[in-house]
Amino acid sequence: MNWDQVEGNWKQLKGKVKEQWGKLTDDQLDVIAGKRDQLAGKIQEVYGVTKEEAERQLADWEKH
Repeated sequence: MNWDQVEGNWKQLKGKVKEQWGKLTDDQLDVIAGKRDQLAGKIQEVYGVTKEEAERQLADWEKH
């Protein structure tokens, strides 16, 4: 998945992100606005995982 496309289609993809990471709020997702590094950081913060684990989860999500 191309992150330029993700940023461009963020409003549509926000629902899919919310399905995967349900603890993220709509306000947090609005601030993230499709930026991969911000999404990874927020996953790390909210879920209490390492940076590597957040990156792995994002990579798995990108494949689907």
